[in-house]
Amino acid sequence: MLKAVKKSKVAKSGGSFAIVASRYNARYVDGMLNAAARELKRAGAKVQIVRVPGAYEIPVVAAKLSTLPSKPAAIICLGVILRGETTHAQHIGEAVSQALMQIQITHGVPVIHEVLLLENKQQAEVRCLDPKHNRGMEAAQTALEMARVLAQL
Repeated sequence: MLKAVKKSKVAKSGGSFAIVASRYNARYVDGMLNAAARELKRAGAKVQIVRVPGAYEIPVVAAKLSTLPSKPAAIICLGVILRGETTHAQHIGEAVSQALMQIQITHGVPVIHEVLLLENKQQAEVRCLDPKHNRGMEAAQTALEMARVLAQL
């Protein structure tokens, strides 16, 4: 069952965060991007946005960001993959998931995975455009929390 995103009280965090967002399926990705950026700015964070052609290109940019001298406190990855008639979407989704997990483990930077593999446009509309279920806002809340957790270690 799809759970609504809880509007959290945002502690002022400052810090620098990056969002890597796909241009493919832009209508849906932009919905998550706008919600994520708004949530980070509400927390007083600096936000760097990098756009890439598609979901498959997200990991290479996340990897580069995680190795910069001024690396972000967390990297939010946003994309929407809609299943089609072949298994291509599944392969892209699995490759991106594995790569993002490896980046955060290797470089010690939280990588928030909101590259959604969805069955249809209806699912995308709910998860990307509906304020009650917007996964971009949820991703920003997770990024803020993970940045605090790592700063305390």
